[in-house]
Amino acid sequence: MAVLTITAENFKTEVLGSAKPVLLDFWATWCPPCMMQSPIVDELAEERSDIVVGKVNTDEQPELSAAFEVENIPTLVIMRGGKVSARLVGLHSKEQILEELK
Repeated sequence: MAVLTITAENFKTEVLGSAKPVLLDFWATWCPPCMMQSPIVDELAEERSDIVVGKVNTDEQPELSAAFEVENIPTLVIMRGGKVSARLVGLHSKEQILEELK
């Protein structure tokens, strides 16, 4: 499944309305660790049809970043049923992310 670009406009539909768990990647173009995290997140999106993967550009979506109290990036947030079930701050391996998705 393709990675979704999550914005304030589509958040309710794509994230809160999802029947599947959602992995949100909060990132920015100027963040080197974010650029290292991105291919891992993309890989998960391709491999896992049982989750929705979305990316939130913190510079373009400050209201979503504020709503999730994102202070450091990359931050990965896993949501189930519209609620945060896990939060990973900093660069994480695929294995670490998969462990949180169990």
